[in-house]
Amino acid sequence: MKTESRLRNNLREVRTRLGMSQQDVAALAGVTRQTISGVESDLYTPSAAVAMKIARALGCRVEDLFWFEEDAPEIEAAPARGAPAGSSLRVALGRVGGRWVAHPLIGDQAFRTEMIPADGVGTLAPGASSMRVRLLDDLETVTGTVILAGCSPATSLWVRAAQRWNPGLRVHWVFANSTAGLEALRRGEVHAAGVHLHDPDTGEHNVPFVRRALPDGTVVLVNLGTWEEGLLVQAGNPLSIRSAADLAARGVRIVNREPGAGSRGVLEHALRREGVPTAAVSGFDDVVTGHLEVAQAVASGRAHAGVSTAAVAAAYGLGFVPLLQVRYDIAIPKEYLDEAPVRQLLSMLNHRRFRAQLEALGGYDIRRTGDIVATVEPAAQG
Repeated sequence: MKTESRLRNNLREVRTRLGMSQQDVAALAGVTRQTISGVESDLYTPSAAVAMKIARALGCRVEDLFWFEEDAPEIEAAPARGAPAGSSLRVALGRVGGRWVAHPLIGDQAFRTEMIPADGVGTLAPGASSMRVRLLDDLETVTGTVILAGCSPATSLWVRAAQRWNPGLRVHWVFANSTAGLEALRRGEVHAAGVHLHDPDTGEHNVPFVRRALPDGTVVLVNLGTWEEGLLVQAGNPLSIRSAADLAARGVRIVNREPGAGSRGVLEHALRREGVPTAAVSGFDDVVTGHLEVAQAVASGRAHAGVSTAAVAAAYGLGFVPLLQVRYDIAIPKEYLDEAPVRQLLSMLNHRRFRAQLEALGGYDIRRTGDIVATVEPAAQG
C-alpha cells in the first residue's frame, strides 16, 4: 500500500519575511493563533479552506505555502550536447522549440561572470573623502540594496533566490576573502561579510577573527553552511596526492590563495601539521584570488593541486582530498538586523528553495543554515 504523502509548509519563513507575527496572520485569516502555530510546527494539517485563508492573508498562492513532500513534478527534457552520462547533474532548463532542454551546470557553465549595471557615475577628487554621484537609477531602487562581501560561490544561489522571492530587494555582491570582507565591514562599506576562518589553536570558527576585526560593536554570525575544504586535484588524481605532505613531492606544483583567505589558512595549517615547510612546496607563492580560479588552474593543468571546497571540485569534475570542515558564516553588525532588506536576505537562508539548491550543489552541511551560531559582543574595557 502506498503511504500517504506528508503535507509540508514554509509558513514561518514567509511570515517572517513579511515581518508578521503569528497573531497578525491569524487575525487576517480569521483563524486562531494556535492554528498558525500548529501549522508552522507540522502539528496541524489545515483544511483546504484554512490553507486558502492563510495564503490570502499573506498575499500569495496556496502552492507557494504548502506542498506534498513526495509531490515534486517531473518533466521530460533533452540533454544539451556535452552532458556527461552516468552521474547526477545540476541543470538549467529552458523550453526551446516546443521541448524542454537541460543544460548541465558543470565547469565554467556552473558560474557566470557578467557586466554589472551602474547605479551612478561620479569622480573622486584627489585627497577628497567624499564624492558627488549622478544617479543612473531611481533613488528608491538604490535604497533597497544590501551590500554583501564574500567569496563562497554559493552566494550567487542565495542572492538570486532572495531577489526572486523579494521583488524589491537588490543585493550587490562584493567579491572578497574572509579577512578583506571583515575589513570592509569594519570600514562600514558593506552590510555583511562571509567568513570561513578557522583557529587551529582553539578549534574555533570565525568568532576570534570577528572579535579582533570588529572590537567595538556587537556582531551576529548567521550560518550559510559548513563546507569541506581540501585539495582540488586533477581528475583521477594521477599524482596520487593523499595529504598536504604530498605537495612537497618532486614534480607537484600548486596554486595558492592570497594572504587573508580562509583557504590559505587551511593549507598553511595542514602543512604545519605534516611538518612541511612552505618553501618546500612548488607554487606556494603562485597566488590566485578565488575558489573558481583555483579550480580553473587545476582543470587547465597549470597546477596539480590547490585548496578549495568539495562543491567546487564536483562542479569542475576534479578530484578532492578533504582537509578540514569549516563553518561559513555571514557576519552582520547587530544594528543592521533592523533593516528590512537585510531581514529579507537573511530569511532566504531558511527558505526551502534555497536550501534545495544548496543540497543539490553538494559539499555543504546545511543542518545549521540560517541559524544564529554566535553573537560576538564588544571587547571588555579596562
